[in-house]
Amino acid sequence: MTEFHDTEYQSFGNEPEDLRELTQRKRERVSYYSNRYFKPSIILILLIWGSYLLINTVETFYNTNKSKEKLDTPNSYKLPNSLVTDNGQLKVNFNNVRNNTFVPEFHSLQWIKNDVTSDNLDMGLYMTYIDEKYLIKSVYDKEYEKVLFHGKKFEYDGKSIDIDSIIASSNLKYLIIKANVISNWRHSTLATYFEYDIKKKSIKLIGDNISFVEWSPNSNEIAYVQDNDIFIYSIAESKTIIRVTADGNTQIFNGRPDWVYEEEVLENDKALWWSEKGDYLSFLKIDETNVNEYTIPYFVQEASLNLVSPYPEMRSIKYPKSGTPNPTVDVWIFKRQDRTSYPAKISSVIRDSADTEIKALKWESLLVTEVVWIGNTHVLIKTSDRSSEVLTILLIEVENQKTIITRQDTSIDGWWEISHDLLYVSSDASKNRTSDGYIDLYPVDGYNHLAYFSPANSSEPIALTRGEWEVVKGPATFDPETNDVYFIGTKKSSMERHLYKVNLHNPEKVTDITNTTEEGVYSVSFSTGSRFALLSYMGPNIPYQKIVDFKSSNYDDKKVNSSFQPGETLYYLETNEKLAKRMELYSVPARTFRELNIGEDNDGNDILVNSYEILPDNFDPEKKNYYPVFFYAYGGPNSQQVVESFAVGFNEVAAAQLDAIVVVVDGRGTGFKGGKFRYLVRDNLGDVEAQDQISAAKLYSKKPYVDAEKISLFGWSYGGYLTLKTLEKDAGKYFKYGISVAPVIDWRFYDSVYTERYMHTPQENDIGYQKSKVSNVTAIGESQRFLLMHGTGDDNVHFQNSMKFLDLLDINEVENYDVHVFPDSDHSIRHHNANDMLYNRLLNWVKLAYTDRFHKDTLIFQK
Repeated sequence: MTEFHDTEYQSFGNEPEDLRELTQRKRERVSYYSNRYFKPSIILILLIWGSYLLINTVETFYNTNKSKEKLDTPNSYKLPNSLVTDNGQLKVNFNNVRNNTFVPEFHSLQWIKNDVTSDNLDMGLYMTYIDEKYLIKSVYDKEYEKVLFHGKKFEYDGKSIDIDSIIASSNLKYLIIKANVISNWRHSTLATYFEYDIKKKSIKLIGDNISFVEWSPNSNEIAYVQDNDIFIYSIAESKTIIRVTADGNTQIFNGRPDWVYEEEVLENDKALWWSEKGDYLSFLKIDETNVNEYTIPYFVQEASLNLVSPYPEMRSIKYPKSGTPNPTVDVWIFKRQDRTSYPAKISSVIRDSADTEIKALKWESLLVTEVVWIGNTHVLIKTSDRSSEVLTILLIEVENQKTIITRQDTSIDGWWEISHDLLYVSSDASKNRTSDGYIDLYPVDGYNHLAYFSPANSSEPIALTRGEWEVVKGPATFDPETNDVYFIGTKKSSMERHLYKVNLHNPEKVTDITNTTEEGVYSVSFSTGSRFALLSYMGPNIPYQKIVDFKSSNYDDKKVNSSFQPGETLYYLETNEKLAKRMELYSVPARTFRELNIGEDNDGNDILVNSYEILPDNFDPEKKNYYPVFFYAYGGPNSQQVVESFAVGFNEVAAAQLDAIVVVVDGRGTGFKGGKFRYLVRDNLGDVEAQDQISAAKLYSKKPYVDAEKISLFGWSYGGYLTLKTLEKDAGKYFKYGISVAPVIDWRFYDSVYTERYMHTPQENDIGYQKSKVSNVTAIGESQRFLLMHGTGDDNVHFQNSMKFLDLLDINEVENYDVHVFPDSDHSIRHHNANDMLYNRLLNWVKLAYTDRFHKDTLIFQK
């Protein structure tokens, strides 16, 4: 399930229909039915009731005037009606976000392997596009420049082709040009690919409708996937095409993932990997023959030839839901020299090693989560059972076709999270590395840390880092000359990201690279030789990017000591000065980050959660019972929203336009606070996560400047689910309003890989599935009102979930809600202006809520 950050949604749309018109139409319908069933015989009864109603109307009018007097007092809540603050600065609004007013500029560098130098010197080569040219530039030598291609278009077969992207070979003799891109699912596309000879300036078509391409390490060949089969385009052999597989079809995927592997396992569109020298090719063969189909109707797609079909377009995808058959998968090895391939049969290897039949059955639907070459002749494979409870590491010796198990680790209280950051470390006796090995994330005392496995078949790692903090993702790079491992970690704070390093031969002695005396969130991208890096400061202040030389002795800070080694800044790639100047014109509500104590757990320990708060413009703590509170939540397992990066998104708009306090809380179950904090949700999703949101709302309801009757919760995806579970558990006590977008309602409806990682299968955990589903809609109806929004074309969280929820509301006669359906929109809800419409509807709906338009006592149709 994709983690949605509030800053990801930065485009909004047209104003929605005024809800007052809808209320008026409801009144008109009431009048219609009254006239239809009027009978003269009941005049007397009506006169009696009329007298009663008249008395009550007078009383209601009196009470309403009293309420109006209260509302008209200087301290009563009013929606902001000014575009500027008291100090003359502009307020943040939707147009700013639509127009990317506050979006920082960031640049990526496509680092190039240094095959062009004879002495293997790290020149910091990278590809860029400047002055209508694709160029190779050097960080090491600023004068170095190699032109790869002129312009963004080229002529081929009498047609003008627009270039989408370019991939250079490591020897810089050839290019792969990508064009005519068609999106498929979240990470996958189909495109036309060309091979370009830089010296000859010649272009040759590789093929159409290709899923992806991959250069061989020796630059002689290009592996690609077309129609679910793998081919090799050989430049070395007169540009001939070698077929690797021949069984690809709509059910068999070679070298590329099916839907669930793309979405939940690999998180990209590639499932093949070259060996170190290009002698072998490993790939996944995924068979989804036994996976059940889910059919999505599309109602408003653009028809060819402008013909409008009277029937919806139906598209089916193989989607394994919890407890249903998964695709079967195996790793295959293709030997380039004799063009033969064979399967590793990893499922059989693991089953045969099991000491009981029950344990063997767990591996019938195993997951292959990572494949990494250890040198040129060994492949390391990470697998788990379908519930991600047991991690098995296998090593294939490709020359003798032997597969062995190197280790098996069981997560007793939690699960194994999928990662793709395992890093191969080659042997070098001169550097005291006697065997090939690898660095990977590994739990140390309940926290994710770096561990070194050497030799590669070792089952006992060396812990490189340790402590009550976590390494983010994995190693950023390994410097083979110094044995230094660079990584991003949360050593200072789980809400920050700093760059550190540690040495293979001096484990647990961590050196700060970025300045940890100041708050910061950093990301980094290293050159292939690990000397140079693009270091990106992401916040909390104005972001910047700079190129750093970590081999230089000219440290930026002359007071550098052994615990702080920032390297030398060569130059700034981006300073975002324009953004800084724009920010001076606006009053941007600031995020205040803190660790919030929301109470005690069952053992009497304090529950400390990360949170941030955004106060509205001109916030006045002396006001009493005034400010609404707008909670935003995601809350999925191992996710994180509260990170001190720079962001001006929907939450800032909400604070400014609603004059509300915005609060985000990462409750128990979220990431980067250790396994004990994270694994509490195992087999019981939606329980402690909801309780933590309620506990936070309780704290805010007691603040004297907060109007406790105007506390709302908004969430999308897992956050949409969490919103409904919170309203269910809270039953209107603290959260009066809720907005749920694309929610899961029943975890049996969601995909197997994600769900079973946290819940096991429904067959194993029936009670947990029953407890975790949204079921008590009567309790949800105790809130003042709630809003549901979903796209009908959602291939991730199926619209089936919302239909089930609406059915429950009907059965239980719950009426205090609104619904907005977005035709054909997927999980991101963007089809035909949908994203703009969603945020406008959301904001206007909350405005009505905060101005008491949705209070139950004012609504018609009361029983």
